[in-house]
Amino acid sequence: MLNNAPGPQGSHLPGRMDGRYGSTELAAYAPWHPGLGYGREMEEEESGISPLALFLYLLKYRWLIAILLAVGLVAGIIMTWMQTPKYRSTAQLEVMAPSAKVFQDLEVISESSDFRMFLTAREKLRSRSIAQRVVFELDLADDANFLIPAPHFAPSNLFARAFGYDLSGDIGEFSAEEREQMAINRVRNNLSVELIKNTSLLAITFEDQNPQLASSIANQVAASFINQRIDQTSETSDLARQFVQEQVIQVKRKLQTSEQALVDYAKKVGITVTGSENSLIASNIEEINNALSKAIQERLDYGRLVGQIEIGRGASIPQVLESDGIQHLKQMVAELSAEYQQKLSTFKPDFPDMKQLQAQIRELKKQIDEATLVVTSSIRQKYDEVIAKEEDLRAKLSELEAEQATFQDKNIQYTILKREVDSNRLQYENLIGKLNEVGVGSELKRQNIAIVDAAVTPRSPFSPRLTVNVAAALLLCMVLAAAIIYILELLNNTFSNPDQIEDDLNLPVLGILPKVEEAKISEQLSDQASAMSEAYRSLRTSLQFTGTGGSPQTLLVTSSEPSEGKSTTSFKLAQDFGSLGMRVLLIDADLRKPALHRLFATDNTIGLSNLLTNTLNRDDTKRIFRQTRFTNVTLLTAGTIPPNPADLLSSPKMAMILQACADRYDIVIIDSPPVMGLSDAPILSRLVEGVLLIVAANQVTRKSAAAAVKRIKTVGGHMFGATLSKFAASSFEYAYSYRYMNDRYYTLSDENDSSSDKSGARRGEFADDPLEKARGRMRRAGDFFRRRLSGA
Repeated sequence: MLNNAPGPQGSHLPGRMDGRYGSTELAAYAPWHPGLGYGREMEEEESGISPLALFLYLLKYRWLIAILLAVGLVAGIIMTWMQTPKYRSTAQLEVMAPSAKVFQDLEVISESSDFRMFLTAREKLRSRSIAQRVVFELDLADDANFLIPAPHFAPSNLFARAFGYDLSGDIGEFSAEEREQMAINRVRNNLSVELIKNTSLLAITFEDQNPQLASSIANQVAASFINQRIDQTSETSDLARQFVQEQVIQVKRKLQTSEQALVDYAKKVGITVTGSENSLIASNIEEINNALSKAIQERLDYGRLVGQIEIGRGASIPQVLESDGIQHLKQMVAELSAEYQQKLSTFKPDFPDMKQLQAQIRELKKQIDEATLVVTSSIRQKYDEVIAKEEDLRAKLSELEAEQATFQDKNIQYTILKREVDSNRLQYENLIGKLNEVGVGSELKRQNIAIVDAAVTPRSPFSPRLTVNVAAALLLCMVLAAAIIYILELLNNTFSNPDQIEDDLNLPVLGILPKVEEAKISEQLSDQASAMSEAYRSLRTSLQFTGTGGSPQTLLVTSSEPSEGKSTTSFKLAQDFGSLGMRVLLIDADLRKPALHRLFATDNTIGLSNLLTNTLNRDDTKRIFRQTRFTNVTLLTAGTIPPNPADLLSSPKMAMILQACADRYDIVIIDSPPVMGLSDAPILSRLVEGVLLIVAANQVTRKSAAAAVKRIKTVGGHMFGATLSKFAASSFEYAYSYRYMNDRYYTLSDENDSSSDKSGARRGEFADDPLEKARGRMRRAGDFFRRRLSGA
């Protein structure tokens, strides 16, 4: 039997027991991982959208996308023809400083020119009064095409544009008031006024089916608004001038009366003022206060100096220290003292020279004391003068304060009269200035809005736009195509390419078998130069590197569901391994629906079931293992179909038979029933070295295949990998990524060239063949795989 031991990271690596299997061996290598292969640690995969995958989806559903794009193109054109052309014309107005004036608290002020003014102008342009003026000026109430336009979007527009039909209605059934109301509403509905950002310009835009009418209405709206503002400005200016003139007369009389009263009172009480608001007494008091402050500061400064002199520190005051004469004397004393000390080391104090130096030093010190006394005496004198000055200023300040008290009593009434004069004078001057402004504005009738650009007749409609409609239709169709493709991909839960097997099943793809018509399968299998035969040889090459010592001793070939090609694969693999000189035993373990005997064109009277149930004669024992027409290939058919296949396969005798066959043959290939719904394949997977799972493209569901792999791994079976069968590599959507599956690389020429030239040409052809490169990479991976196993 086979022993299955868990490998690194939870993988199951096959072991071998006695006989040809040898001692148990465990491989210490990392498991296979999609995109990495064997022997490399799995790294974190990058997630994201693959541009290549999107491109392949586009190729796969190219006809669906092309049809929807064509539908979108036609729909965009039809939608454009079903819309009535509309034209847009724009005029620009500049909003300047307003000329109208308003009055508040007897003062004349201008209207605010902030953002609210532009909003007000915009709303006025949209108003009913402006629309009414436009309707009247352009006589729109009698224009049938304007009152009852063609529908904006309707199938009738398609025929009208194709055959020139007139879709305008009859306005005879409406009264004059109703037509005027309809025209006003149309003007207001199709009119838009917007403020151009960071400017004082207003854009007046009108949309209509008639280009001439669109420009005429836009210009008339601007003109009507200007005329309305001029009328309002003229009326306001006349009223303002009349009001200001009356106010000027009244304020002038009040000013004259108040000035006369002020002069009379000043003469009566004898008040004299300077050019400023203060009297002469107040000015004198201010000057005395400033002088007194300076005198006090001087007294304090000299007082500190006198204090230092009184305590005997007169020599350290700043005036003494800053005196150049005193400092010169002190320097001379220092020099003579230094000379005296220097000679004292040589001469005695009684020496004549030494006595002379002492006399000079005493004389200089006396001069320093006299000079210091002169400075301190001057400071004492200055201190006395400052004290006297301070007393005089205080006395004068007291006299002025008494006079100021008397003046304040008289100045109260004077201040009241003067304030009235100033107020009346200010009002009079302001009114005179405003009267002049209002008079000039009334004469000139200056308008505060001007047309910058007049609306011109548009040459082409702004709606409908063919490019926009077609782009929108194409975009909707692309979204619809993406939704349909997404739904189809969700519903299509099968495997369509090898990458999906590696991603979903986490198994390496050991081979890819091309899809062949049912009638040509036998022909392809018998033709060793066919694409199918070459694909099976590639699969055989991959299997040669999956066993612990090269090719596996025992191999189970199974599938998730019936009709995926497992029996055909078993048949062809046995033939290919036999062509290598290996002794091959092919066992048909499908005891429910055997098929190998038909591929070998033999009977199924006796076989594996008879061997397991001991229902064989002596003569039958010799012919139960049948030699086939293929070199080195022996067949053990299924035999009589038993009622309990699972019990027979799980019996100890089955393991013994398999052990004996493995000792006798180089490789034993077992064709088993499908995994799903049956227990035969999981039972057999424990008895073999490895399992090859056949997955039919676009047939078996991913969930079913994943469940099959899980069942085999759960019971301890080891998965060699998977093979994608019935793969249509010639399909356009797969030709880009799997172009090495093209039949041209496998089909041999029928021309009768020389063998040497032919073989040389063939080698040259395969040298650049992507398939040969892939096979070379697989062989190198197998060598690395075997080295790791042997090293373990």
